[in-house]
Amino acid sequence: MLLKKHPISSIAALSALLFAQSALAADTLTDALTGGKANVNLQVRYEGVSQNNALQNADATTARLRLGYTTGTFNGFGAMVEAESTTALGNKKYNSLAAGNPGFGTHSVVADPEATEINQAYLSYSGIANTTAKWGRQRLILDNARFVGNVGWRQNEQTFDAFTLVNKSLPSTTITAGYITNVNRVFTDNSAATTGAAAGNHKSKHTILNANYKGWSLASITGYAYLLDYDTTTGFTGNNSDTFGLRLNGSTAMGGNKLLYTAEFAEQRSAHGNATNYKTSYTLLEAGVDVTSIAVFKLGYEVLGSDTGLANTQFKTPLATLHAFNGWSDQFLATPNQGLKDTYVSANTKLAGIALGAIYHDFRTDMTSTTLPNSNLGEEWNLVATYKYDKNYSVGLKYADYKAGTNNAAALVDTKKTWLWGAFNF
Repeated sequence: MLLKKHPISSIAALSALLFAQSALAADTLTDALTGGKANVNLQVRYEGVSQNNALQNADATTARLRLGYTTGTFNGFGAMVEAESTTALGNKKYNSLAAGNPGFGTHSVVADPEATEINQAYLSYSGIANTTAKWGRQRLILDNARFVGNVGWRQNEQTFDAFTLVNKSLPSTTITAGYITNVNRVFTDNSAATTGAAAGNHKSKHTILNANYKGWSLASITGYAYLLDYDTTTGFTGNNSDTFGLRLNGSTAMGGNKLLYTAEFAEQRSAHGNATNYKTSYTLLEAGVDVTSIAVFKLGYEVLGSDTGLANTQFKTPLATLHAFNGWSDQFLATPNQGLKDTYVSANTKLAGIALGAIYHDFRTDMTSTTLPNSNLGEEWNLVATYKYDKNYSVGLKYADYKAGTNNAAALVDTKKTWLWGAFNF
């Protein structure tokens, strides 16, 4: 039976159980402890949100502590446990979407609720050549996290109760297969919603398959199939679908610089009892140049299609790290009914050890209709500066400025967000 997220007090019990089992053979316990590794992460972050609506501005300062331990292996077997706790500092002038939080319904959303939970807890087996199996709560990030990711930007990350197999038997090839029974989402068990988009958990019967080949000098090639089947109790069965895709990502020398390119296409259709019948597609085209010692420039075009322009017929990626795509102000965590076209240009460089980045997005709908002929969904600027001091310490400043377009179907409003953070990792 897979773990339900528990309070931090369960760490001791879980660790005791793990080590008690190992203690049956004292020499294996020593080996496991000697070969194990602890991990610590502490992040303090401020997030401010200002929106052109009736909600009050959000000011959220939160601290996130993550503690974990991964054992060594004995006869191929190992284990990992990790706890995560998020605490709000000062006045709670934001809507975390948690039940009973002071800003619920009055302030803009900052989806960093206070909670203490088991973030990861799994058993692993690597006794078969070139293969690793994991059973339990685990972090999953496939490719660029566009379809399956951990939503690592939020203080409480997304993890999965799953059984996964990773095999590297074929030359230059990594095959990942998994079966997901629960999605532990960023809203935590404290979410005010028990079903739908803001629920803390989504029970499921998802099947994922991803095969990546890196033996071609020009690009890595990935083929994937994501078969999403949400439990009817989640209120999320409109996302039940089968998605099949192909991704190419690579670079080639161009003088003293590098030419960068990515192309991806996927087809999605409703499945697994979805009440709405639809079929649509996803396209990504990206080109760039890495100018040695100066900057990396990219131009991209991403399309999440729509079948009819009506509700639940648009391309969906509910398991993705959505914050990383379509603007950091998070206006498009759900694809609009008419689909989404995102044309963007980015530049990244480094100055005096500080990594600097800027992105501009132009948003349009994928399709129009006689009732909604306007495709303009707005534009957004994203700016970021980060500095790392050795491998353990980092600080950052990030800004998003979204200007709503003239298509009002998605009820979007001008939004500005600012983040300032510091982190320690060990």
